[in-house]
Amino acid sequence: MDEKEMIEKELETLIDIREAFLAYLDGAIPKDSQGIAFDFSAHPTLDAKSVHEHFYKLDYQARKIRGFLVEKLGLNS
Repeated sequence: MDEKEMIEKELETLIDIREAFLAYLDGAIPKDSQGIAFDFSAHPTLDAKSVHEHFYKLDYQARKIRGFLVEKLGLNS
């Protein structure tokens, strides 16, 4: 697998993790009357462990890709 294929795979993974996190939020927090924004007026309670697990996966994948880009593109970290 070349570097381009590797970064494409990692970006696909990031998108999948992001979609899973958003699906969790969609299932746990009701939407407003227009069905667009989250409605926090009912003060929904989220499971902190689940939120952390989703966020950690998302953050880890983003940092992984960032490290690759910093190295390959010579960016300042």
